[in-house]
Amino acid sequence: MPQTPNEMFELFDKGTEILQSALKSSYLDAMLENAENIIDGQVKVEAGQPDAKTVEQLQDLYQKLNLKEVAPEAIRQVMQLSFLKVIRKDAIQANHQMTPDTIGFLMAFLIEKISDFDRPYSIFDPAVGTANLLTTVINQLKNSSKQPVKGYGIDNDPAMLEVASASSALQGLDVDLYHQDAITALDISECDLAVADLPIGYYPLDQNTENYKTRAKEGHSYVHHLMIEQAMNYLRPGGFGVFLVPSNIFQTKESKSFVEWIQSVAYFQGLINLPAEMFANPNAQKAILILQRHGADAKQAVKVLLGEFPSIKNQTEFKSFMQEIDQWVKMNLNK
Repeated sequence: MPQTPNEMFELFDKGTEILQSALKSSYLDAMLENAENIIDGQVKVEAGQPDAKTVEQLQDLYQKLNLKEVAPEAIRQVMQLSFLKVIRKDAIQANHQMTPDTIGFLMAFLIEKISDFDRPYSIFDPAVGTANLLTTVINQLKNSSKQPVKGYGIDNDPAMLEVASASSALQGLDVDLYHQDAITALDISECDLAVADLPIGYYPLDQNTENYKTRAKEGHSYVHHLMIEQAMNYLRPGGFGVFLVPSNIFQTKESKSFVEWIQSVAYFQGLINLPAEMFANPNAQKAILILQRHGADAKQAVKVLLGEFPSIKNQTEFKSFMQEIDQWVKMNLNK
C-alpha cells in the first residue's frame, strides 16, 4: 500500500534525526545531507562520519522510503514538512517562512487557467526561497498541460537555495537555481511565466535601482515594486506574471508611478484578494496580481478580474467563484 506524505515524512525525518545526532550538525544541514543521500542513492561518509552502524541504519531506512515511485507533489509535501521542522528546531528567522499551500494552490490554479501551452515552456521565480511555491505551480502545470516545464529560481540566500535544490531534485523537476540579488541583471533567458511570493519592504541598495522605472523619487524603493518590474523584463511578449502582493498595493504613495510603469509594459489583468479569514490583521491581507506583458496576441481584458476569494471552507461559494474565473478567461483572454 502506498505511503501517505505524512508516513513518508516520518521516515525521512527519522533519517534527519539520525544524521543530526551522528554529525552534531544543525537540523537544516542534517536534512540537506539526508536528501543528498537519497538523491545519490548512497550514504555520504566523510572522515569516518557517520560510522558504519549509522550508515547501515540509514540504508535500511532509505529502503523503506522508496521515493522513486512517488508523485512529485507528495515529495514536495514531505520537503515542506521537513523545512517546517527545521524552522522550529533551528529557530530560523521569519523571512524564511514558506508560502502556505493554500496560497500556492490558488496561485497555481490561476496560472493554469490563464496559460495554455502546446509546446515546452518555462517559468521563473525571482524570490524562490525553498522553491515551495515554484514547485507547487510546476507540478500543477505538468498535470494539466502534459508539456515539459523548465523552471528557474533566483534567491540571495544560499541556505534556502540548497533546500530548493534538494526539493527540486527529489521531485525530479527540471529547475535551475541562481544565487544572486534579483534586482541585478539575471542570467536567464526570457520565460513564458513568472510567479513570486514577493518580499515586502524597502530595498536598501539605491545604486542598483538607477535603471528602474518603479524606483522611489526619494529614499529607498519598495522591493516588491522593483521585483515585479524585473520579472516582467524577463518575460516573453504576452507572458504572464502572477505575484503575491499586499492588497493595498495601489493605495500607497508610490502607487501612481507604479501604475504608470505597468501601463507602459503590461496589461493589468487582475487583482484578487485572498480570503480575509487567512489574515489576523486586515492590514496584512495579501492579493494575487496578474500582469501580462505587451506583445504577441496579448490584449487588455475588457473587464479586469477583481474580487476576493470566498472562504475555502464554503465549498459552494468557492466553486462558484472558480466558475466565474473560468468564464472571465473565456471572455477576456486570447487562448
